[in-house]
Amino acid sequence: MDQKLLNVLEFNIIRDRLRELTSSELSVRLCEELEPSGDFGTVCEMIRETDDAVAVIMRKGRPPLGGLTDVVPSVKRACGGSMLSFKELLGIAGVLKAARRTVNHCREGVESSGDTNVIIAKIGLLEEDYRLETDIYRCIISEDEMADEASPTLADIRKKIAKEQTSIRDKLNDFIHSQKYSKTIRDEVITVRGDRYCIPIKAEFRSEFPGIVHDMSGSGQTLFIEPASVVDSNNKIRELRIKEKQEIERITLLLGSLCAEKADVIIKDVKLLAEIDFAFAKGSLGLSMKAHKPQLNNECRIKILKGRHPLIDPHKVVPISVYVGQNFKTLVVTGPNTGGKTVTLKTVGLFTLMAQAGLLVPCESTSEIAVFRNVFADIGDEQSIAQSLSTFSAHMSNIVKIMKGADDSSLVLLDELGAGTDPTEGAALAMAILETLYQMGATTLATTHYSELKAFTATTEGFENACCEFDVETLSPTYRLMIGVPGKSNAFAISTKLGLDRAVVERAGEFLSGEDVRFEDMLSDIEKRRGEIEKSERRIKELTEEADRLKAELDREKAQFGEKKAEMMKKAREEAAESVAKAKKEADSMLSEIRTILRNAQEGRSKLGEAEALRKELGRMSDEAEGEKIKTARKPVEGEQVDMDTPLLPGQTLYSSSIDGNVTVLKKQDKDGNVFVQAGIMKMFLPVTDLKIAGAPPEEKDDKKRGKGASNRSLVDKAMNIRPELDLRGMTAEEAKSVTDRYLDDAVGARLENVTIIHGKGTGVLRKEIHNMLKRDRRVKEFRIGEFGEGDFGVTVVKLKV
Repeated sequence: MDQKLLNVLEFNIIRDRLRELTSSELSVRLCEELEPSGDFGTVCEMIRETDDAVAVIMRKGRPPLGGLTDVVPSVKRACGGSMLSFKELLGIAGVLKAARRTVNHCREGVESSGDTNVIIAKIGLLEEDYRLETDIYRCIISEDEMADEASPTLADIRKKIAKEQTSIRDKLNDFIHSQKYSKTIRDEVITVRGDRYCIPIKAEFRSEFPGIVHDMSGSGQTLFIEPASVVDSNNKIRELRIKEKQEIERITLLLGSLCAEKADVIIKDVKLLAEIDFAFAKGSLGLSMKAHKPQLNNECRIKILKGRHPLIDPHKVVPISVYVGQNFKTLVVTGPNTGGKTVTLKTVGLFTLMAQAGLLVPCESTSEIAVFRNVFADIGDEQSIAQSLSTFSAHMSNIVKIMKGADDSSLVLLDELGAGTDPTEGAALAMAILETLYQMGATTLATTHYSELKAFTATTEGFENACCEFDVETLSPTYRLMIGVPGKSNAFAISTKLGLDRAVVERAGEFLSGEDVRFEDMLSDIEKRRGEIEKSERRIKELTEEADRLKAELDREKAQFGEKKAEMMKKAREEAAESVAKAKKEADSMLSEIRTILRNAQEGRSKLGEAEALRKELGRMSDEAEGEKIKTARKPVEGEQVDMDTPLLPGQTLYSSSIDGNVTVLKKQDKDGNVFVQAGIMKMFLPVTDLKIAGAPPEEKDDKKRGKGASNRSLVDKAMNIRPELDLRGMTAEEAKSVTDRYLDDAVGARLENVTIIHGKGTGVLRKEIHNMLKRDRRVKEFRIGEFGEGDFGVTVVKLKV
């Protein structure tokens, strides 16, 4: 856009403020290039970027971007094989550091997959190279010095230089403190001339001091001589310095080649970091102005709510609300001088430019700003003596240019339209200009003092009056903009207040035409009625707010009453339930006492005694019958066929004819004649007709019948026969679980506290099945995978409950 327009609407001052909030020279350059855009899509993207930057600042703060410099030329030189300076390498490291710190600062947002924040997305495109960054910082201390740690060779060379320097100093100190040369030495100091260590000698004793003269004082009375005894050491230092320089050049070239390999990454990071810093500067500017993102449209519709001009002291600025483009395209603002008419024009123009440049606007977030292809303004007095232009001529020159470029997507701002010439002709010309702009479709805001223009606006479709309020009593403007009402100039009232003779003011009124008087009286009446209406509206608003407050208070008290009522009902129900429970308890107690009384009656006691005696007799007879049965029961003989009456016990060994082998009884025969047995790893039901006695039934495990000695012998036998590990390798999962189940039985019986189950590493399926079984087994106290030396993941160590 035209730079003159940007200056008139003070957009350049906003741009200067934005520049102060940047962190690098690159983003300063972007600030200087910032201009409003007339493309709706571009403006939407720019202002969204700024709003997203505000969101990141509010959530995470601004990332540390200090030290960012334009290293693109340096990187391109490195790609060409040139040796970079220490300053250039440190600049490249600074870019990589800024990229890393920015990513780390916003890493939470970057890793958020559902985040649509464009700033976060840009930060996600940054690439880090921590190794190259640390290599440069490790090697280079400052713009003039390379670190000893840059390479072992450089460190060794510098150690040798330091050693030679120490040797030379020791020798020279011997000269300085020698009695032999005390009268020849000018000062007891060691100096360096041309990288050679020397001693200042009096010129008259030159022949008495062996060595090479490297310099002379200005007076010629002092010679700086390198003693012959340190010439070789100085020569060695010179040779080492040459090697040091060669090694530094080698390291510098190596670092440059590493930068060249990462050229694409570095250049991309520079561009992204500049854009990110620029976006954060725009966001910070918006926060400092308490600005918001307005709603954008491309329908030439402006609706600014409580807009505050950003260049006016925030403690003094009066917010204004202005709208145009919806029901009317031309707004004519009238009112006295210093009333705020020009500020209104500049506020609308500046807000439009700021929004179209992607900046937030200091107004309500529900405000609307239109995106115009062109913005024109004729504001201020541009009288020029050099160009022989009067005020009127200067204004008309601008208006001619505006009317040549204006169209239906243009915003036109005209201050004091038609001023500077004959009022009658000026008013007529102003009406014609506004009408022509309206016919072109332009959105226009104009200020004027002409009464004719106020009347024209009031009677023309598409036009609307507005005024800046002025308090005649205090002779000061209120800066409030009121749309729909034309304003008075108040010249007579202001003159009277300032002390002009009332007779003069009255005589001036006589010169007004009857139509002018009626029009001014009409404006006065309208303004009076407007004041009354506003007063009524304020009263209505106060009453409404009071009613809302009372309603809210009533609702709050109603809610509190409901809560108290519910609490009282709950308490009453609890007390009732407690009373019922207490009464029930008392009734139960009374019934219990009655039953006790009845049981204690004589007849009741007699019957209870007889029943108790009868129960004891029946028990005795039953015990005798059971004893006789046990005495007469025949013990099974080995090889005898099992039948329904054969007494079987779990753990007893039988012979099965169908499988031709021994089986172990798990459960005795059921009513259908089937016995649940185990053969090896298989468990099954077999008919009693298939089974024969294979050995004597196991004794009962009652210590009282077997004696403690038998029990201890059983435990000892088990402990001797059961190994502390179980090998399951080669088994299926079901076979392994069955074998493990039996093994744990035996281990618990043998009082083994710790056992090892060998399942192998393999695919881990068998280990998983065994672990799932152990988790549910009540015999297992805890278990763990084997440690190094125990079998690692191939074994599981189990601690049993014994």
